Amino acid sequence: MPCPTLSLLSPLSLSLVVFLQKERRLLENRRLDLDACKARLKKAKIAEAKAAAIPDFQETRSRNYVLSASASALWSEEVDKADHELRVAQTEFDRQAEVTRLLLEGISSTHVNHLRCLHEFVEAQATYYAQSHQYMQDLQKQLGRFPNTFVNTNPTPVPGGSSPSSAATLPVQPSSSPLDTGTLSIEEVQPPATGTRKAKVLYDYDAADTSELSLLADELITVYTVPGMDPDWLVGERGNQKGKVPVTYLELLS
Repeated sequence: MPCPTLSLLSPLSLSLVVFLQKERRLLENRRLDLDACKARLKKAKIAEAKAAAIPDFQETRSRNYVLSASASALWSEEVDKADHELRVAQTEFDRQAEVTRLLLEGISSTHVNHLRCLHEFVEAQATYYAQSHQYMQDLQKQLGRFPNTFVNTNPTPVPGGSSPSSAATLPVQPSSSPLDTGTLSIEEVQPPATGTRKAKVLYDYDAADTSELSLLADELITVYTVPGMDPDWLVGERGNQKGKVPVTYLELLS
């Protein structure tokens, strides 16, 4: 994890250093231009003073070209030109010096403001994460009051070799299966003359007691109902075997 000093404070320091170096180079260039103009003016004034004591002259050059002029007048013009360049360079130097001074003052105030904002940001983040931590602790305590509400998502093996997909759709077994026919036992129940049907077993079912009939998936049995019987149950027969079976485990065929 990167250090906060490197990720937040170092970029600011680096940008300030780069900015100050750029302004320093500009100011140094203006100073060099000013020094060069001062040297040029000084040289022109010295030459003008020397030329003032010398009379007019003629300078003969190649190709019979003769240049006649007053040396004093020439150097006077050179002095004026150098003086003008000096004033321009001085103006540029003063302007750059003032700009640099203002920028340095602005950097100082900006640096202070940045540190203040960074301090406020850090405090806000610390408060936010502290509150989040507290909220999570409170939520954890509240969830701890309901330990039995969590659902186990692991698949439970189904007796009889049924696949997990079949277990996912396995219907809920009725909680009770009374015949509600007084003291009539399952062995005494007789099939009606009409109303018997064939049914296909959808899932394996293990009998809970002797009044129920165990089932195997995909087998065919005969089913029927009797008066007063729970509608979630039917009486099933398979050969000589007879017992109550849950309706939700069957697919009625006829």
